[in-house]
Amino acid sequence: MRTLSVLFAATLAALIGSAGTASAENPDWQRVGEALGKTGTAMPGDVYRVGMPRTDLKVTLDGVELKPSFALGSWLAFREMGGNATVMGDLVLTEKEITPVLTKLTAGGIRITALHNHLLRASPATFYMHVLGQGDPVKLAALLHDALQQSGTPLPALASSGAQSQATGATPVPNLDLDTAVIEQTVGAKGKVNGGVLQFSIPRAEKITEEGMEVPPAMGTAEAINFQPTGSGKAAITGDFVLTADEVDPVLQSLRKNGIEVTALHSHMLKEEPRLFFMHFWANDDAGKLASGLRAALDNVNTAKQ
Repeated sequence: MRTLSVLFAATLAALIGSAGTASAENPDWQRVGEALGKTGTAMPGDVYRVGMPRTDLKVTLDGVELKPSFALGSWLAFREMGGNATVMGDLVLTEKEITPVLTKLTAGGIRITALHNHLLRASPATFYMHVLGQGDPVKLAALLHDALQQSGTPLPALASSGAQSQATGATPVPNLDLDTAVIEQTVGAKGKVNGGVLQFSIPRAEKITEEGMEVPPAMGTAEAINFQPTGSGKAAITGDFVLTADEVDPVLQSLRKNGIEVTALHSHMLKEEPRLFFMHFWANDDAGKLASGLRAALDNVNTAKQ
């Protein structure tokens, strides 16, 4: 009997221990969404990603009004790490919002890993702040919420009592004034329509890490290409190529050869391996022509096979 009791106690302790471990290793993403004020989506690579488009801003570039999902999409991506979480993201800010948001973030221990432009001649000008934080995911989300309140980023009030912080329900997908099938065939990848924009996310072939942690495509390491229809078969394009040092010049030369403007070249992270550079671009021209130009640039990048 004593042996059975010991076995039962050991088994019970193991079950309790494993339950505790599971809880620690699986953050409650609903609570994270509530603390942030915006719920997110589970993405490949065990990533919980929250999109926060700057729908409050009206930005134009070369006569084109930019849709929020085209070039004004703040986002945060959380990933479990040893019972806590790492958060990375890109916050779209106006000039006057930079210092108040940065002050809140750094006071709470979240690092700023980059601050730069993506576009030229945009009015009003927008800037992009990349962030990196580690710790309790709910506390990180609450800190980010407080910092974003220093900007005009649309976020509901902090949720409570388990209430959802955003309305639910299906949103109809509008028809896109582009031949998406031809663009997808030319680019060589499947896109998705989001907010009136055709978006591509094309992962790199190699594994990317930051301070020893894998950084999946959903955390900002994929080639990002966006098409926004501008009428009569034309489209504006923007996004960023994620490149190793040896790829930078071939991609830049290819883009320029195809009439695509290079608008920024910079880093987004601090200690990533391999070292990466992010090249942003812009054009407004025949959508098929631009797709061909982007495909030519992608031919110089070590992307994963689709």
